[in-house]
Amino acid sequence: MAPLSANDDQVLLLEFGSKLIVMRHYFLKGIMYLALGALASAMLPHVASVEAQQQTKRLILKDGSYQSVVKYEVQGNRVHYFSAERYEWEDIPSSLIDWDATKKYEADLSSGKLTARLVETPEERDEREKEEANSPEIVPGLRLPGSGGLFLLDQFQGKPELAEIVQNGSEVKKSTGKNTLRASLNPLAGAKQAFELKGAHAQVQSHVARPTIYVDIDEGPGNNVVPGDRFRIVRAETKNGARVVGNLKVSARGKTSEQSTIVPAKVEGLGTGEWLKLTPLGDLAPGEYAVVEMLGPDEMNLYVWDFGVNAAAPANPNTWQPAANVPTPTK
Repeated sequence: MAPLSANDDQVLLLEFGSKLIVMRHYFLKGIMYLALGALASAMLPHVASVEAQQQTKRLILKDGSYQSVVKYEVQGNRVHYFSAERYEWEDIPSSLIDWDATKKYEADLSSGKLTARLVETPEERDEREKEEANSPEIVPGLRLPGSGGLFLLDQFQGKPELAEIVQNGSEVKKSTGKNTLRASLNPLAGAKQAFELKGAHAQVQSHVARPTIYVDIDEGPGNNVVPGDRFRIVRAETKNGARVVGNLKVSARGKTSEQSTIVPAKVEGLGTGEWLKLTPLGDLAPGEYAVVEMLGPDEMNLYVWDFGVNAAAPANPNTWQPAANVPTPTK
């Protein structure tokens, strides 16, 4: 191959046998842009919980129904979208979508025609009321997800926000949503074991002294504890870089009991769904806490939902804020 000249920064010649491949500088830039696009796509799930509170769009199907979405993108013969109802990424064949109706709806939504008056059919109203029963609105424009889980309502810089608390335990296992992890202690006569969580601080920190906690998880096999006694808030003690949630004791007969600092709290049902609302009866002192599930009168689930109280803590990750300019449907 001949030596490169001064203008060869525009064209690069690679010789393979008797063939030449021309790679122009803008082609190389295109590869860079594709790589950046792939990186941006990979980051979408991390902000999806925030986007789910924004104004929703509709993918209108050819049978007249629709999917409420936060955003979507066409990928070949399928459409990849983030559901505004189920808060997760899903796919649908593009051949099922009425694109003319979908584009018209988007145009009307952008022009403001649909924000002033949104007329519902009886079927849409029934479906919305059913969803609202399972996704109660806790502050204007902010609803709990129908998929369940455990959430802390916080105030950061004067604005309300909702932070999901994932299940945590002494092992590196975490669970979100309604399905939860459960574990019990293997009884050893006369044994005593401190139940600890790794790390000095929980990932989620409340910036207010009296946070509200919302719980909707599966009951699990054989759990007959009444809702008012099933969930408790306990104070954790920090020791040697770990948080001690409670001390587990096993009697000579193998009966397990737990000793922990329980925070008095009010537990009440929320709406007509399965959500429970936990509210401390007084302000919580700065420090570390956890929501524990009682599996019986003297038995605690070893997997808990940990949080802290620290007014000076940085912002919590992946929080949900109220949607702005939420339209009110007309019946």
